Amino acid sequence: MAMELSIGRDRVLPIQELCITINGMRKMQGHEVPEEQVDAWVAEAEAGYDVEQLRKRGRPTRGERAAQVVPVRFTDEEISSLMKRAEREHLNRSEAIRRAVREWTTA
Repeated sequence: MAMELSIGRDRVLPIQELCITINGMRKMQGHEVPEEQVDAWVAEAEAGYDVEQLRKRGRPTRGERAAQVVPVRFTDEEISSLMKRAEREHLNRSEAIRRAVREWTTA
């Protein structure tokens, strides 16, 4: 049984077509993919994957659940001051903002 990937309500694509084929050569990220590699990927997919072993995608969570993104606007002067302090304390911008909020909310 050939593996297939659903790419819409009405279209199913055989897994072997996931690599782009140009002039008879399969390419992935600009590099030619040999037929043997495609066959190996197909065999691996047909054997099935252990979902627990698949790597999680996206940013790591900061707690039990995904964190909420809160857009906020700063002036150039505020960003400059923030970054100067963050650099002194060896923090990135997000860490510095989180620390400032944590200190303000627990004061």
